Amino acid sequence: MKRIVSISVGSSARDHSTRHTFLGQECEISRRGTNGDFEKAVALYKELDGKVDAIGAGGVEFFLQVEDKRYYFRDVKRFRNAVKISKFGDGNGVKGILEKRAFDALEKHLNQKEGRTLRGLPAMHTSVVDRYSMGKAMVEAGLDTIFGDMMFALGLPFPIRTLRQARILAAFLLPAIVQMPFSWLYPLGSEQDKPPQPKWTKYYERAQVIAGDFLQIRQYMPDDLSGKIIVTNTTTPKNVEELRKRNLHILVTVTPRLDGRSFGTNVMEATLLALMDKPQSETTPADFLDLINRIPLEPNIETLN
Repeated sequence: MKRIVSISVGSSARDHSTRHTFLGQECEISRRGTNGDFEKAVALYKELDGKVDAIGAGGVEFFLQVEDKRYYFRDVKRFRNAVKISKFGDGNGVKGILEKRAFDALEKHLNQKEGRTLRGLPAMHTSVVDRYSMGKAMVEAGLDTIFGDMMFALGLPFPIRTLRQARILAAFLLPAIVQMPFSWLYPLGSEQDKPPQPKWTKYYERAQVIAGDFLQIRQYMPDDLSGKIIVTNTTTPKNVEELRKRNLHILVTVTPRLDGRSFGTNVMEATLLALMDKPQSETTPADFLDLINRIPLEPNIETLN
């Protein structure tokens, strides 16, 4: 059996454990939250290193990738340095593949089930510099997308209208931003459990498709999501019920739902690394794509209302 553990600096209320078989190999997959405690996370990484097949870094990313440029978080470097033996993933190795597949699957679903297309629909992506590959997938799908980086990350009421603007903004701001404490940029620990505080309402109302990190989407989402589609990552059964009560039409998660829970891309990357019979240093994007297609890892599309 392969053992995969995601150590997250997020809330422990989102912890989960399951077993699943991929390509005949049984995998035990679990998530452990440290409630925003970075030192506890580092200690857990060191404790589990070499005792499990692969470790996922949850609630953080080693770097932000905008096109071909990477910006490494100073605050997360200690996580990378804590793991010496087990394979280690933060999701960046598979995000782009899974996000593109999610929008392709959603387009097919809408064509076949509702006789419509994504092309031309108004959309909002909470942070394109966090998930640039998702932003590219949205643009390629023909969505009329605005990007909410200035609003969701910096609290400033300035939407970004194009990927070119996003690249310019990233080159100007990210070298300084990645030097800041991670907790300044993203809700951690108990902050993730707070009820939504509606904000940027006109942008939520405009969008028929809302995409991005679920905790960012949830943080400011309104009470009414009637007719809308959300494309996101990790959601729990409680999250799904919360969205159902807000009359969300369709929920898409870029990773499959296992025992009622969609795990983060860091978990999926760690799982794929554990299944590969080669050192992590030798893995390529083609290796990830091959495994994703053979399993296959499909997005989850669920009509809620």
